[in-house]
Amino acid sequence: MTILFAEPNSAKCFLAETTLALVSILVMHMENPYILVMVTASSKQEAEKIAQQLLEEKLIACVNVVGPVASHFNWAGKIDHVEEYLMLMKSRVDLFEALVAKVNALHSYEVPEVIALPVLKGSAAYLDWLGSVLK
Repeated sequence: MTILFAEPNSAKCFLAETTLALVSILVMHMENPYILVMVTASSKQEAEKIAQQLLEEKLIACVNVVGPVASHFNWAGKIDHVEEYLMLMKSRVDLFEALVAKVNALHSYEVPEVIALPVLKGSAAYLDWLGSVLK
Protein backbone atom coordinates (compact mmCIF):
# COMPACT_ATOMS: atom_id res chain seq x y z
CA MET A 1 0.00 0.00 0.00
CA THR A 2 1.27 3.48 -0.84
CA ILE A 3 0.67 6.25 1.65
CA LEU A 4 0.37 9.71 0.17
CA PHE A 5 1.55 12.74 2.13
CA ALA A 6 -0.03 16.03 1.18
CA GLU A 7 -0.69 19.39 2.75
CA PRO A 8 -4.07 19.51 4.51
CA ASN A 9 -6.77 21.14 2.36
CA SER A 10 -4.61 20.84 -0.78
CA ALA A 11 -5.75 19.41 -4.11
CA LYS A 12 -3.48 16.39 -3.58
CA CYS A 13 -5.01 15.75 -0.17
CA PHE A 14 -8.52 16.01 -1.61
CA LEU A 15 -7.62 13.60 -4.42
CA ALA A 16 -6.07 11.11 -1.98
CA GLU A 17 -9.08 11.27 0.35
CA THR A 18 -11.52 10.91 -2.56
CA THR A 19 -9.61 7.93 -3.98
CA LEU A 20 -9.54 6.18 -0.61
CA ALA A 21 -13.26 6.81 -0.14
CA LEU A 22 -14.07 5.36 -3.59
CA VAL A 23 -11.93 2.28 -2.99
CA SER A 24 -13.60 1.77 0.40
CA ILE A 25 -17.05 2.00 -1.19
CA LEU A 26 -16.09 -0.49 -3.91
CA VAL A 27 -14.68 -2.98 -1.39
CA MET A 28 -17.73 -2.65 0.89
CA HIS A 29 -20.06 -3.36 -2.04
CA MET A 30 -18.18 -6.41 -3.28
CA GLU A 31 -20.43 -9.31 -2.43
CA ASN A 32 -17.81 -11.94 -3.09
CA PRO A 33 -14.03 -12.44 -3.30
CA TYR A 34 -13.96 -13.44 -6.96
CA ILE A 35 -12.02 -11.76 -9.77
CA LEU A 36 -11.76 -11.93 -13.54
CA VAL A 37 -8.10 -12.04 -14.56
CA MET A 38 -7.05 -11.07 -18.08
CA VAL A 39 -3.78 -12.36 -19.52
CA THR A 40 -2.61 -12.21 -23.13
CA ALA A 41 -0.30 -14.78 -24.72
CA SER A 42 1.70 -14.88 -27.94
CA SER A 43 -0.01 -18.04 -29.23
CA LYS A 44 -2.92 -20.37 -28.57
CA GLN A 45 -0.45 -23.05 -27.47
CA GLU A 46 1.14 -20.73 -24.90
CA ALA A 47 -2.30 -19.68 -23.59
CA GLU A 48 -3.36 -23.31 -23.24
CA LYS A 49 -0.09 -24.26 -21.49
CA ILE A 50 -0.51 -21.45 -18.95
CA ALA A 51 -4.21 -22.21 -18.49
CA GLN A 52 -3.59 -25.93 -17.91
CA GLN A 53 -0.98 -25.27 -15.21
CA LEU A 54 -3.18 -22.71 -13.42
CA LEU A 55 -6.14 -25.14 -13.54
CA GLU A 56 -4.04 -28.01 -12.18
CA GLU A 57 -2.84 -25.84 -9.29
CA LYS A 58 -6.43 -24.65 -8.67
CA LEU A 59 -5.38 -21.01 -8.99
CA ILE A 60 -8.22 -20.56 -11.49
CA ALA A 61 -11.59 -22.28 -11.74
CA CYS A 62 -11.96 -21.86 -15.49
CA VAL A 63 -10.60 -19.96 -18.45
CA ASN A 64 -11.87 -18.79 -21.81
CA VAL A 65 -9.18 -18.53 -24.50
CA VAL A 66 -10.25 -15.93 -27.06
CA GLY A 67 -8.44 -15.11 -30.24
CA PRO A 68 -6.65 -14.20 -32.05
CA VAL A 69 -7.14 -10.60 -30.92
CA ALA A 70 -5.36 -7.56 -32.33
CA SER A 71 -3.15 -5.85 -29.74
CA HIS A 72 -1.61 -2.42 -30.18
CA PHE A 73 0.84 -1.05 -27.58
CA ASN A 74 3.96 0.98 -26.88
CA TRP A 75 7.04 -1.17 -26.29
CA ALA A 76 10.74 -0.32 -26.33
CA GLY A 77 10.07 3.18 -27.63
CA LYS A 78 7.85 2.22 -30.58
CA ILE A 79 4.25 1.35 -31.29
CA ASP A 80 3.80 -2.35 -31.93
CA HIS A 81 0.92 -4.39 -33.43
CA VAL A 82 0.61 -8.13 -32.84
CA GLU A 83 -1.92 -10.95 -32.77
CA GLU A 84 -2.37 -12.46 -29.33
CA TYR A 85 -4.69 -14.81 -27.47
CA LEU A 86 -6.65 -13.42 -24.53
CA MET A 87 -7.30 -15.57 -21.48
CA LEU A 88 -10.29 -14.64 -19.32
CA MET A 89 -9.73 -16.48 -16.04
CA LYS A 90 -11.98 -16.72 -13.01
CA SER A 91 -10.22 -16.79 -9.65
CA ARG A 92 -10.29 -15.37 -6.14
CA VAL A 93 -8.56 -12.21 -4.94
CA ASP A 94 -6.47 -14.05 -2.31
CA LEU A 95 -5.00 -16.27 -5.05
CA PHE A 96 -3.96 -13.34 -7.29
CA GLU A 97 -0.31 -13.03 -6.20
CA ALA A 98 0.32 -16.78 -6.63
CA LEU A 99 -1.42 -16.63 -10.01
CA VAL A 100 0.81 -13.71 -11.11
CA ALA A 101 3.95 -15.55 -9.99
CA LYS A 102 2.94 -18.67 -11.95
CA VAL A 103 2.07 -16.66 -15.09
CA ASN A 104 5.43 -14.85 -14.88
CA ALA A 105 7.27 -18.18 -14.55
CA LEU A 106 5.50 -19.76 -17.55
CA HIS A 107 5.10 -16.79 -19.91
CA SER A 108 7.36 -15.96 -22.85
CA TYR A 109 6.91 -12.19 -22.46
CA GLU A 110 9.29 -10.08 -20.41
CA VAL A 111 6.28 -8.22 -18.97
CA PRO A 112 3.08 -10.25 -19.35
CA GLU A 113 -0.28 -8.53 -19.01
CA VAL A 114 -1.96 -9.73 -15.83
CA ILE A 115 -4.93 -7.58 -14.84
CA ALA A 116 -7.66 -8.42 -12.34
CA LEU A 117 -11.15 -6.95 -12.20
CA PRO A 118 -13.61 -7.54 -9.36
CA VAL A 119 -16.65 -9.70 -10.01
CA LEU A 120 -19.35 -7.47 -8.56
CA LYS A 121 -22.23 -9.89 -9.08
CA GLY A 122 -22.78 -13.44 -10.28
CA SER A 123 -25.37 -16.15 -10.09
CA ALA A 124 -25.30 -17.88 -6.70
CA ALA A 125 -24.87 -21.31 -8.30
CA TYR A 126 -21.90 -20.16 -10.41
CA LEU A 127 -20.18 -18.41 -7.51
CA ASP A 128 -20.71 -21.49 -5.33
CA TRP A 129 -19.10 -23.60 -8.05
CA LEU A 130 -16.12 -21.21 -8.26
CA GLY A 131 -15.62 -21.53 -4.52
CA SER A 132 -15.79 -25.31 -4.66
CA VAL A 133 -13.03 -25.77 -7.26
CA LEU A 134 -10.46 -23.16 -6.21
CA LYS A 135 -7.64 -23.76 -3.72
